[in-house]
Amino acid sequence: MKTVYAFLADGVEEVEALMVIDLLKRTKKLNVIMVSIKEELMVKGSHGIKFFADKNIDEIDFDSGDCIFLPGGKEGTENLAACSELTQNILTYNEKGKWLTAICAAPSVYGQLGILKDKKATSYPTFADRMNCREYGGSVVTDENFITAKGLGVALELGLEMITQLIDEKTSHMVADQIQYN
Repeated sequence: MKTVYAFLADGVEEVEALMVIDLLKRTKKLNVIMVSIKEELMVKGSHGIKFFADKNIDEIDFDSGDCIFLPGGKEGTENLAACSELTQNILTYNEKGKWLTAICAAPSVYGQLGILKDKKATSYPTFADRMNCREYGGSVVTDENFITAKGLGVALELGLEMITQLIDEKTSHMVADQIQYN
């Protein structure tokens, strides 16, 4: 079973995080762990909604993971980008060809690390100048080990694309049917 680490920071866009996490968990074929980048498990979202991560960053084994997911939110993205333990492991995941996924402002973390230079990618439009990618634009974009998404309006599609890439298309269609999508 593949492990997805969903990283949460204060200021996270709640629905982007929880929509994708919910869809991934519905497969029952992925080990999805919500990870707080701080000591405390409680995270306060960009709209004041508080929720709890499963573990904090010091409690996980990055080597056992298969995918990093970064939800957006301006403040949340800034907090994720400032977490050196996370950014160092993002670089390691990229070197190993492991999945790196993000939505809204969060793909800019990958762009600022310089790992999108030869990739197609997307983000929330006001973060386009931080992407440093070969080709920019689209709703949900998959290029090699990266899946990036434009924003909250396509969170559902991002989750289904992650399921397609991490498991298979059949499972993605099954989840879409369960939630009455399409």
